[in-house]
Amino acid sequence: MKNRPKITLTLLFLAYSCFAQKVYQKNYFDNGKIKSEGWIENDKKEKYWVFYYKNGNIKEKGHYKNGLRNKYWYFYNRDTSKDKEGHFVNGLKNKWWLFYDNDGNVNHKCQLKNNRKDGYCLIYRNRKLVKASKFENGKKIKEWKDFSSFKRENNLNDLK
Repeated sequence: MKNRPKITLTLLFLAYSCFAQKVYQKNYFDNGKIKSEGWIENDKKEKYWVFYYKNGNIKEKGHYKNGLRNKYWYFYNRDTSKDKEGHFVNGLKNKWWLFYDNDGNVNHKCQLKNNRKDGYCLIYRNRKLVKASKFENGKKIKEWKDFSSFKRENNLNDLK
């Protein structure tokens, strides 16, 4: 009878281990091409995942934590060119996000907080800053139509 607590703890540990295992999962389209792949733990997406278009090109890739998008993610167009990239915190877009034009150049980048513009949003044309706006909680509070006025009023070290 002295070993009963040890046996019970061992059985509980083994039962938990069986149910909490990580599994690498691959999902496929009807055409047989891969649709998504990544880790599942406790029935939730975890760690690194990649999602694909039906043509086999990568659609998006990034990390999950507790079933929510987390850390840095990349999003691509069907032709493999970048669409956008940025940070997720608990499934919500946060920090700097970059958005690309059809030529693969950044056409604007914005600071986001919980899926809303919150901070600066910088607009580029031909790789040059042409306009800037400042947002608070999704509402535009200031706009600059030229770089010199923007530079005069702002500390550019805040934009890193």
